[in-house]
Amino acid sequence: MTTRSKLEHLQKNHPCFGGCAFNAGRIHLPVSPGCNIACRFCDRQINDDEERPGVTRRVITPDEAASFMDRALELCPSIKVAGIAGPGDTLATDKAFQTFRKLKEKYPDLLKCMSTNGLLLYEKADEVIGIGIDTLTVTVNAVDPKIEAKINDYIVWHGERIEGEEGARILIENQLKGIKKVADAGVTVKVNTVLVPGINDDHIADIAETVCNLGAVMYNIIPIIPQAKLKNVPKPTLEQIVKARRDAAKFIQVFMHCQHCRADAVGVPGISEYSEQVYQGRIGARETFSHG
Repeated sequence: MTTRSKLEHLQKNHPCFGGCAFNAGRIHLPVSPGCNIACRFCDRQINDDEERPGVTRRVITPDEAASFMDRALELCPSIKVAGIAGPGDTLATDKAFQTFRKLKEKYPDLLKCMSTNGLLLYEKADEVIGIGIDTLTVTVNAVDPKIEAKINDYIVWHGERIEGEEGARILIENQLKGIKKVADAGVTVKVNTVLVPGINDDHIADIAETVCNLGAVMYNIIPIIPQAKLKNVPKPTLEQIVKARRDAAKFIQVFMHCQHCRADAVGVPGISEYSEQVYQGRIGARETFSHG
């Protein structure tokens, strides 16, 4: 299958590539608890109420994933994608790989989708490729360490906390080498960028051109939700979002319909949501995950 035909297939079957127009559903399986970078805008939570990435009702185990998958398909037979997008990073533990191995046996026709910050992507690329991941989303917020260091405080790299521009340089290097390696092997790569006014809004074209040259085929700009250490950053205006998309579109196809999905989302984005019915049990406490 050519890159073009793969993308056309995904645009009909994967909501994050346009599939919501065809009533295509997805489930996010929240099996990845911890993270290995400290984004300044990140506030991961366990709760029922917030509609944004990094939030889930609960963290499940790989062994539980199949039963939740069964329940989701009963409620929403149009689900075509099994994705893992947190609430932490999918490569920070082996739980995502364990889950995909189990799902591959029981649901071989489901598209397998993974999201990652990319810190460990290069060294775990062979596992991503070998397990048959169909689509990989990598969040790349800068390709300049000076800019990245304003968005991310530090990384945890093989047990060592590395701050500032040095940590940012390692993160970017591994993201870019990892994108190229998995894209060269046939994995369809989408890149997410969190748009942060005053920090990376004039950097979008550089990111888009760089990742396109490495093999990414889709680009998604996510307006920052001001919170955590970047709570005082202004929310991007419509004009800033439109400009960023135009800057990116000079180099790569831009996805326009991101719904800021939770890490436990279930259903067709913008049409149906079955997360509460699938991941039963309302939780009142708000618990923040620790990075690393």
